[in-house]
Amino acid sequence: MALRRAVILPSVCRFVVLALCSLLPVASLSGQTTSQQTIAQPKNLWTVTAQRAKSAIAVDGRLEEQDWIDALPIGEIMQREPKPGDKASEQTVVKLLYDSQNIYIGILCYDSEPKRIIGTQMARDADLSADDRVEILLDTFHDKRNAFYFATNPLGALIDALIIENNQLNRDWNAIWYVRTHRFDDGWSAEFAIPFKSLSFNKGQQTWGFNVSRTIKRKIEEDRWASPRLDIKFIQASEAGDIENLTDIEQGRGLDVRPFVSSKTLQQRGKDIDFDGKAGADIFYNLTPSLKLTTTINTDFAETEVDNRQINLTRFPLFFPEKRAFFLENAGVFNFSNTGSELLPFFSRRIGLFAGQEAPILIGSKLTGKVERFDVGLLGVRTRETAFAEAKNLLVGRVKGNLFKQSYIGGIYTEGNPAEQRSSRTIGADLRLATSRLLNKAQNFSINVFGLKSLNEGVKGDNHSWGVGVSYPNDLFDVAIDLRQVERNFRPALGFVQRRNVRNLNLTADYNPRPKNFLNVRQMFHEFRFTRFTRLDNNKTESWRLFTAPINWTLNTGEHIEFNYAPQFERLFEPFEIAKGVILPVGAYRFTRWRAEVFTASRRAWQTNATWWFGNYWSGHADEVNISFQYKLAPHFQATIDTRQTFARLKEGNFVARVFSLRANYSLSPYLTFFNLVEFDNDSRNLGWQSRVRWILKPGNEVFLVFNQGWQQEDARGLRFRTTSRQLAGKMQYTFRF
Repeated sequence: MALRRAVILPSVCRFVVLALCSLLPVASLSGQTTSQQTIAQPKNLWTVTAQRAKSAIAVDGRLEEQDWIDALPIGEIMQREPKPGDKASEQTVVKLLYDSQNIYIGILCYDSEPKRIIGTQMARDADLSADDRVEILLDTFHDKRNAFYFATNPLGALIDALIIENNQLNRDWNAIWYVRTHRFDDGWSAEFAIPFKSLSFNKGQQTWGFNVSRTIKRKIEEDRWASPRLDIKFIQASEAGDIENLTDIEQGRGLDVRPFVSSKTLQQRGKDIDFDGKAGADIFYNLTPSLKLTTTINTDFAETEVDNRQINLTRFPLFFPEKRAFFLENAGVFNFSNTGSELLPFFSRRIGLFAGQEAPILIGSKLTGKVERFDVGLLGVRTRETAFAEAKNLLVGRVKGNLFKQSYIGGIYTEGNPAEQRSSRTIGADLRLATSRLLNKAQNFSINVFGLKSLNEGVKGDNHSWGVGVSYPNDLFDVAIDLRQVERNFRPALGFVQRRNVRNLNLTADYNPRPKNFLNVRQMFHEFRFTRFTRLDNNKTESWRLFTAPINWTLNTGEHIEFNYAPQFERLFEPFEIAKGVILPVGAYRFTRWRAEVFTASRRAWQTNATWWFGNYWSGHADEVNISFQYKLAPHFQATIDTRQTFARLKEGNFVARVFSLRANYSLSPYLTFFNLVEFDNDSRNLGWQSRVRWILKPGNEVFLVFNQGWQQEDARGLRFRTTSRQLAGKMQYTFRF
């Protein structure tokens, strides 16, 4: 009954939800024809029988063992883009093998112009959007909604991620697996070995979901095995094919023990050098093949990359993503509805971080996986006492019950307050109804509903949040409507809420045609997006914004050009200091922003992105200029210079906000990369440099070295800086598998 107020929607919304639910079939099919596409491949063409290897497979990228020679290809790889269902312009051959310990995927990427193959990235989990690449999807539970993702490029970069509910990709997940690539006269090849110990699956299940994709970057072409349709994204596990006959596979004892040692020296201006060393361990144990218990003891995050600098020119808090490995491991099970980053009942950065400082974690345990038709997640953490925060016990629970093929109903519970002594709990429920076959046509459609309530000691009433959204995300038309409400006392202590005391309406309508023979345009994106926030206490509009894109074109060469018209309205109920000494008074502000944007093709060695926002701004005018310049010296080096500057001229005063950054990364191999990041912003007037070395001895065994240096600008207009801090940290971890 505690959630009753949160989840009871107005009668009109209930009627709409029930009516739309009636359109969803109990089961969905894949590979059917749409009005835009001419694909008529029956589902059984996307089924392959796994072949067991008769001898040991050496993972070297060459596919020369007799088992590979004898293995049958899985079937033809067809174009998904630009001509869905047509024969691929270059041949791709995919073969599958397995033994009791690993599944092997061998891919031969033939190319008529091998000298034009593009490979620029080597670092672990690098962005491969600028490269030729192959991608793999493994739906080990065959639940048609969640999956494991693996990818590589011609240089052998290791990329892995978790696919969540067919529409999210968590790239921060890391597993122990192996890939090698090889260049030959007619193209390149990739050989994957993925241990069953690194995967979760139902014991005895012999059929897994599977899909494979190849991108030829210079042609902006994607070729795919199962469901090569424009409306289907690769991460839609519901539209994958099948691997059959996976028998007699083993996880061993399902126990991984990863001890680590780390040390840190810190020198701050005017203080003695501080030295700290620690040891700890991460333990991973499969209670069942589908349920994993992860425990971290005396956790250390020395290897974590620093946050990107931002200057906040809004009156609402900024969102910074999680980057710590323990919290990213299987994090997808805790995802809640489609609330985005603006409203999260659970935000892991609330744990172990307090007022910008680390609150050390003594011990943390996480249970994640699947029990029959339920996805479950349970997280418990004990933090240490520090000079600025007491020791705390924090708990998060999440469960999702699978419905039909792509839908679920779920609940979430959090307990604990890292910032205060008062008790705090948050409870909630969410429902997702989704299909890729709306009204017996191959089209995506989903409905999302959620309700939440925070229970904070000493706070009563106005502590709910709810939302309902309907989405039709397809290639030609992408339409969505979302309505949500956040009451003034809704404060999840382990969550993140950007705006309270508001009702928010979001409307999206995009028309994205693919014209033929028009100015070399690959696809047009005609965007219309409207958002409005209404205050709950006085029913007045707090803000609204209309974003349109009369021109948003992607060219066949890979370039992108865009022009936007974006009028907006803001009402201040109290004065707002937008910059130091520039205070906007209470009142209503109506202004119009314009944007011009040009991106050059990422496949080139030199890439430039330029964005210019201009027009009215609050009580005056402002120009916001964002320019980034990237140079790639393949295959080892790349550097990016990024500048973000706002020049505002307001009645209340003028200000300039600047953020400069430089990234320079050098990879000796996919297993050894040197990262460098230098950033400066004129708000804090702080110049920071982080240099990180990541050396993967082999997947699971790694060495990190991290150096941080900070300087403070002495004069706002000068070039003199004084050293404020210097830190050197090292960490080594080794995984023992049983």
